[in-house]
Amino acid sequence: MDRLGSFSNDPSDKPPCRGCSSYLMEPYIKCAECGPPPFFLCLQCFTRGFEHKKHQSDHTYEIMTSDFPVLDPSWTAQEEMALLEAVMDCGFGNWQDVANQMCTKTKEECEKHYMKHFINNPLFASTLLNLKQAEAARTADTAIPFHSADDPPRPAFDSLLSRDMAGYMPARADFIEEFDNYAEWDLRDIDFVEDDSDILHALKMAVVDIYHSRLKERQRRKKIIRDHGLVNLRKFRLMERRYPKEVQDLYETMRRFARIVGPVEHDKFIESHALEFELRREIKRLQEYRTAGITNFCSARTYDHLKKTREEERLKRTMLSEVLQYIQDSSACQQWLRRQADIDSGLSPSVLMASNSGRRCAPPLNLTGLPGTEKLNEKEKELCQVVRLVPGAYLEYKSALLNECNKQGGLRLAQARALIKIDVNKTRKIYDFLIREGYITKA
Repeated sequence: MDRLGSFSNDPSDKPPCRGCSSYLMEPYIKCAECGPPPFFLCLQCFTRGFEHKKHQSDHTYEIMTSDFPVLDPSWTAQEEMALLEAVMDCGFGNWQDVANQMCTKTKEECEKHYMKHFINNPLFASTLLNLKQAEAARTADTAIPFHSADDPPRPAFDSLLSRDMAGYMPARADFIEEFDNYAEWDLRDIDFVEDDSDILHALKMAVVDIYHSRLKERQRRKKIIRDHGLVNLRKFRLMERRYPKEVQDLYETMRRFARIVGPVEHDKFIESHALEFELRREIKRLQEYRTAGITNFCSARTYDHLKKTREEERLKRTMLSEVLQYIQDSSACQQWLRRQADIDSGLSPSVLMASNSGRRCAPPLNLTGLPGTEKLNEKEKELCQVVRLVPGAYLEYKSALLNECNKQGGLRLAQARALIKIDVNKTRKIYDFLIREGYITKA
C-alpha cells in the first residue's frame, strides 16, 4: 500500500534504517504493526528479512514514497514540495533561481505551475496572500459595514447637506457648534491668584472639574457619532431603508441603546433580528402552502400566481362597487377610470375620492418624498392620501392611540378625539381605520 513519504530532498532529513542505520532513500518500508516510534527499513534490509526485537519479517508493511502526482500529472509530490521550498529560499518571482535549485523543471514551468495551483487556485492559495480577504469574509455576514476612515462629503457652508450633517467640518473633524457649546463661559471670569482663600481656591477647582466633565461628555457624544457613522445622516437613512418596515421600527426603537454598545455589536443585533424576521416570514409562507395542501415548489408557484390573480380581481370588484355608489357623479367615474388605467399599466392605483354634487373634493395628497412614507403599508398610504395627512403626523397619532389603547385595554372615539387635536372627521377616519385593521380595540 503506497503512502506519502518524506518530501525533503535532503536524505539527512529522513529517519535512518533500523537495519543498517543508513539514511533512507525513497522508496522505503514502514512496518504497519510496530511502533511508536515508527519502524523504517531500506529496501535492502527488507529483502533480507531483517528482524529486530518485536519486529518480524512477516509483519504487514507500507511502502513510503512521494513519487506520485498530486496537483498535476507531470509533477510528483516530491517536486511539488521542492518547488515550495525553492520559492521560500529564492523569493516569489525569482523563477530562474527557483528552476536552478529544482534542477528538474524550467523557469517557465515553475512559474506557470506555481501561479496556477498555488496562487489562482482557491483550494491551495497562500495564507499570507489571502489573509486580508479571509478577514473580510469573516465579517461579511455581520451588520452594516462601518469604515471609520471614510472621508465624509464636504458640502458648501449652510447648504442642505451641511445642515443634515449638523455643521460637521470634515477638514477639522469638528462641528461648527459643539454639544454644550457654552461650557467655556463658566471659566471666563475665573482667575487663580495667590491671595485666594482655601475655600475660594477649592470652589474654583470644583468649577474646573465640572468643566472637564462637560468636555468628557462632549467627546463621548462626538465619538458615538463618528463610530456609528451618523455624520452623514442621509447616507445612514438610506442604509436603514433597506430593511423591512418591522425591522425599521425596531431600528428606531433600539437606536437609543446604540451608545451602550459598539457600532459592530449594535448592527449585529439589528441584522440578527432582520434575519429572524425573514425566517419567520418564510416559515409563515411555507405553513400557508402546507395548509393549502401544497407539497412541492412547482405547485407553490402556481398557487402564488392564482392568489395574485384573485387579489387583482377582488381589487377591481371593490373599485367597481365604489364607483357604483356614486354613479351619478361624473368626477367619481373619471377617477375610477384613471385608477383602472393605472392598474392595467402596472402602476400603483390612484386613490378614489368620492365627491358630493354640491361640494368640490380636494385632490389626494401626494406622498412622494415626504418623511416617514417608507414606514407605511399600502393601506396606510391610501388613508394618508384620502385624509390629506402627512405620514409623520399619522405615525405620531397612531403611536399615541396604540399606547392609550394598551393602557386602558380599549379605546373609545371620544378618547381618541381628546388625544389628537385635529379635525373630528379625520380623527374618526383614523380611529375607524385602526379598528378595522386590528391595531386597536373598542372599549
